[in-house]
Amino acid sequence: MPAPEAQRGSRLLDREPTAFLGAVVRGVGQVDLQSRMLTGALLLAGLWVAGWRIGLFATLGTAVSTATARVLGMDRDDTAAGLLGYSGCLTGIALVTSLGAHPGTYLLAVGGSVLATVLTASLTTLLEPYGLTALTAPFCLISGVMVLGAPSFDRIWHGDPNPVAAPTSGDTAVAWSDLWHGFFSGVSQVFFVETWYVGLIMLAGLAFAGVRVLLGAALGSAAGILTAWALGAPSGLIANGIYGYNAVLVGIALGAVFLDATVGNALYALLGAAAATGLTASLTSLFKPFGGHTFTWPFILTTWALMAAVPRIPRLQRATP
Repeated sequence: MPAPEAQRGSRLLDREPTAFLGAVVRGVGQVDLQSRMLTGALLLAGLWVAGWRIGLFATLGTAVSTATARVLGMDRDDTAAGLLGYSGCLTGIALVTSLGAHPGTYLLAVGGSVLATVLTASLTTLLEPYGLTALTAPFCLISGVMVLGAPSFDRIWHGDPNPVAAPTSGDTAVAWSDLWHGFFSGVSQVFFVETWYVGLIMLAGLAFAGVRVLLGAALGSAAGILTAWALGAPSGLIANGIYGYNAVLVGIALGAVFLDATVGNALYALLGAAAATGLTASLTSLFKPFGGHTFTWPFILTTWALMAAVPRIPRLQRATP
């Protein structure tokens, strides 16, 4: 998901002896729309803190997607900036959390990460005339299809070891611990991790990407919590970040990447964060009957819809490259 700084014309893959490793680290950072090496490194560190399976599959997926881009001769600047690796990162994590770390999962992660790179190119071509980017749609499409079909294959399906929580009825009384846990977990749930201290590590990584990025993530998480509470969401789902991660991504995308730094744009980003929170519940209810997963679809659909409207709203300004 390209950020303006990622469009610099440097030939990183030609100049750096550790270029491939750098591209992989940046690919992890691009899940949060950031290409800074330190940001990506801290995000990746947080994933390994969350558990070796999460860290391994995130690294594997990003590395395979990045290698695929190089083998296919895709744009070297985009590859170096991590723009062709982030969907592989999320694909690896989604598969291991849904299917477990079995031999078949490794093969699916490799195959899915290869396809993620190709699908990123396809969607980029289709969306470019509309001024939109693929975001995490390649990951959602590939992982969604794989996880949905997995129960049909005995060598792949071993039960759901870590089912994604769905918005359901429950206790709506929110305690202080629910709020601060939810604030940090909303950041880590972008990578499907609900551990609050992993979110803290990741938030520190985003701070190195700039004040606007940090504020976009923080305000997005807060907006998600507030919206979920106002609508009467179960406190447990607020605490584990289920209602926050899509809002975090929208906050970063609209508040720090795709739009200029103006008050109007900031309010627009908060509107998007709130909308993504409500859409999380709607899409989860839509997917639940047939075993589908929400993943980051609320972020994708909200960002596409609001960015498509920008040319028709004179008071909003796209970020200048």
